[in-house]
Amino acid sequence: MVNYVEVQKPLLYGLMKMAGVVPYTLEIEPGTKVNFWVPKETLKKRSGTGKPTKPDKPKKPAVLLIHGFAGEGIVTWQFQVGALSKKYSVYIPDLLFFGGSYSDNSDRSPAFQADCLVKGLRILGVDKFVPVGFSYGGMVAFKIAEACPDMVRAIVVSGSIPTMTDTINEASLNRLGFSSSTDLLLPTSVKGLKALFTIAVHKPMWFPKRLFKDYIEVMFNNRKERAELLEAVVVSNKEAQIPHFPRKIHFLWGESDQIFDLELARDMKEQLGENATIESIKKAGHLVQLERPCVYNRRLKKFLASIHSEDKYLQ
Repeated sequence: MVNYVEVQKPLLYGLMKMAGVVPYTLEIEPGTKVNFWVPKETLKKRSGTGKPTKPDKPKKPAVLLIHGFAGEGIVTWQFQVGALSKKYSVYIPDLLFFGGSYSDNSDRSPAFQADCLVKGLRILGVDKFVPVGFSYGGMVAFKIAEACPDMVRAIVVSGSIPTMTDTINEASLNRLGFSSSTDLLLPTSVKGLKALFTIAVHKPMWFPKRLFKDYIEVMFNNRKERAELLEAVVVSNKEAQIPHFPRKIHFLWGESDQIFDLELARDMKEQLGENATIESIKKAGHLVQLERPCVYNRRLKKFLASIHSEDKYLQ
């Protein structure tokens, strides 16, 4: 039987290639491979073989788009690639156990995900970049900024927090009516995926039951490993602390986000101090970059332009 989500992938991938990014797989360390979508102009074909040579260093400012938990990279950021690729070198990874990325390392922490992405970017010739993180990807972005402040120009985060504490996790699950993060983010049934989708958007759209079923089959694999990723995200309140980030942090938030509400974002802004700024987008929920892509892209590009302008001034 045809899976309608699977058959749409070649079309989406073709559109992304037209927009300027192509897939490229990196071996980060033995047993760990990460799939990236990278700027087409950084990959030159080796004459006579048709295979790409070692990637060139990007000539435009680099932006790293890090996806969340319910979809791989190019699905999450499909509406941002074309909007950014003219002025920026866009890199979109599939985090470990999403897409074709995998590792036989037992470390499931966001810090390990961050370390793999940074190592991958170094192989790709990127030494400075802006991580843009959505949901789970935002936690990875914060870890990147904490570990490699010399590489990070600024941070953009949507629907995420630096650290998921016991208290925040329990309060969120109780408010949403779920017993665990696995029940919420790793649905096994059409009913469960519909519930997640309803929570994640400002105004749910109707989709046929068959499409939800196909999405589960394609996008929710590696369940054991992903459940372990969810367990590794939560830390005890005693261990939790907000690190100091020397770079600017910009929160781009859906005003109707039910998973991490706008008030939580405002509280984070206050805790992070004068380097943090926040913008909310009306008629958008947790999936803000998919629900309101034009507004999201316009505000993201405005922030990126301001950072790039400051870099030129400082030089």
